[in-house]
Parts: sequence; C-alpha cells; structure tokens
Amino acid sequence: MIDLRRLHVLRVVDQLGTITAAAGSLHLTPSAVSQQLRSLSGELAVPLLEPDGRRVRLTPAAHALLGHADDLAARWETARGELGSYAAQTGGTLRIGGFSSVIRSLIIPAYRWLDREDPLLQVKLLEVETAEAYERLLAGDVDIAITLPNLGGPTADDPRFEQEPLHDEPQDLLLPLDHPLAARAEIALEEVAHDDWVLPEPHSCDQYDLTAVACATAGFTPKVAHNAKDWAATFAMVAHGLGVCMKPRQIPVGEHLDVAQIPLCEPVPRRRLLTATRRGSRAQRPIAQGLTALHAAVSQLVSA
Repeated sequence: MIDLRRLHVLRVVDQLGTITAAAGSLHLTPSAVSQQLRSLSGELAVPLLEPDGRRVRLTPAAHALLGHADDLAARWETARGELGSYAAQTGGTLRIGGFSSVIRSLIIPAYRWLDREDPLLQVKLLEVETAEAYERLLAGDVDIAITLPNLGGPTADDPRFEQEPLHDEPQDLLLPLDHPLAARAEIALEEVAHDDWVLPEPHSCDQYDLTAVACATAGFTPKVAHNAKDWAATFAMVAHGLGVCMKPRQIPVGEHLDVAQIPLCEPVPRRRLLTATRRGSRAQRPIAQGLTALHAAVSQLVSA
C-alpha cells in the first residue's frame, strides 16, 4: 500500500524545489521530509532522489510518479466532495487567501455572506500574494486563493489546480490634482512615460508586474521615483506630487486626497482575478460555498 501523504510530500518538494523549502511549507523538519521520500522510494523499489552537487534532486522515476500523484490527488479531492454529501450540511472549515487589495473588496464581503448563510462554517482569511498562493494551496493551508495570471505561475491546464475567472477589473491612472493631465476624460498610458512613478519594489507584489507589463505594452519602462506596496501610502505619495501610479478602478482612494483618477484609453490595462483551488476540490461543500460567496461579492462590487 502506498501512503498518499508521502506522495503529497513529493509533490510539494517538486513545487518548491528543495527539501528545506518543502519542510517549511509542510511544517516538518527537512530530515522528516527526507525520511518520507526514502520510505516512499522503498515502497516503490525505485530511487526518487539523486545527488546534485551538495544538494539532491528528483530522479526521472520521481518525475514519472508525479503525474500519477497529481491524478490521485485530484481523484481524492473529488472523492471528498462526494463523501461530503453524506455528512453534515453545515459547518466545516474553509480557508480563503488573496492579496491585500482583494481582501477588502471581495474576501471580507464573501466572509460576511458565508457568516449569514452558514454560521457554523469556520472561515479563515489569509493575505497571500499570487506567487505564494499556489504553494499554500498545494500544502493544504489554503482552500481557495484569489490570484492573477503571472509569468512563472501554473499554466491553465496545470493538473494540480483549477483556475477559473472571477472578475476583470480595469486599471486607471492616478495623478496629483495639479498635474497637467488631471482634467482629462481619459489618458493614453504613453502620455506619462516621462513622469515619475510610485510603484512597489520589483516582484514584491502582483501590482508591480501588472504595471510593468502595461507600461511595456505602451512602449516604455516606468521611471520609478518611490517605492510603496501599501495602497494608502501610494495614494498619499501621488497626492503630494511625488509621482503617478496605476490602480485597479474599484479600490477606493479616499475623498480627502488631492488626486485625479483618470480612465486609460483602449486597450485598457486590466487585472483578471482568478479563483484557484486544488483540482477536484470544488464540489466539496465549504469550497463550493466559498466560491458562491466570492461571485456574490463580485456582483455586489460591480453594482455598487
């Protein structure tokens, strides 16, 4: 008999690249992770690890096994959903993760919806960027993650995850109120190619990548004068004339700031929000409820 938990350890090692990183994600010691893989190797009578300088790497046999492990994991998630129909129809646990801006706009409204519909359901919210979200999903720390498509992330047909569109949100340009373009009805992004920008540090969050891609598409690299990841800090810097920024349309700025939020010309940069889950898990009652709650939150946001 093969222990599915050991297959799960192998999948996490493959996802994160090292035994040490996998150990941290699984809340185990590196020696415990190594022991799990050695035991699995013994059960299958094939080597799963081989030396790679001072480290180790997965063998070809391990990579062949991973495809089967992904299929088994998806089937187990599906089985859990079917078995759930015979269990209690309220309660349980649900963990929803997402980056900071969607926690306020979507995840908290979804939390409130779930609290009304199923008060016995224990819902935990986690702030995670897209790059980390898939690791947390695979480790089992998150059940639903709101993510963005990004380079280096899982492809749409990745056998470990299901990724479905949730919401497409236009990006607007935020300018100081005394900026020469602040009175415009709309702006082409290349018109601020020579302005100073306020951006998060490179690759620190999803908004940096979105802005960099949009500016590159418009034919320029933004001249970053100041770095800020927090939206309130970014908006304050723009209001004080330290630069411009691009922001998702439905993130509120606050009436007290002297800024102008101007729509961008076509093609309008957008951020596409996805719901990501472990493949096969969407029929599990708490996860199905969570997805329904998130779509209800989107409908409320759009109609506001």
